[in-house]
Amino acid sequence: MDGSAARLRAAGAALRDLREPLVAGEPWPLSEDYGHTPESEWGPREVLGHVDEMLPYWVDQLGVVLAGDPSAPVPFGRVATDQSRLDRIAADRQKSVEDLLDEIDAGVVRAAAFIDGLSEADARRLGRHPTRGDITVGDSIEPFLAGHLEAHVEQLRAILAGSA
Repeated sequence: MDGSAARLRAAGAALRDLREPLVAGEPWPLSEDYGHTPESEWGPREVLGHVDEMLPYWVDQLGVVLAGDPSAPVPFGRVATDQSRLDRIAADRQKSVEDLLDEIDAGVVRAAAFIDGLSEADARRLGRHPTRGDITVGDSIEPFLAGHLEAHVEQLRAILAGSA
């Protein structure tokens, strides 16, 4: 887990670096299809809406694993088709880009503090994800937080490059 919080903070800083072009592009059109299918197309509002909801979601879910019975894998998480995920993206994409970026900043701070606060024993705690199966809290940081945010920053860079 060494470096995961730093990577998350760096991805948050990279997202802050995109603030000016993201705000300048307002009002971004809302995507007709922002679901989970290959045909779906996310614009800046959908990406930012997802990032805004996913950071606290995964911190809370990993907290569920830490709070659960340590003698067995603790069920946690969701899949892309989860309706509450899509509902939250639908609501968050209605917010201004500035508000979303401010909320994401707070989410990055909270997620990095969560990672920083994990003990070695915490990192070894085992959760059971619906598709990934048994995975430790420490091994969950990459796909659900650090790498996940980095991928969405790259996605936003590509969107901005295509809109220029």
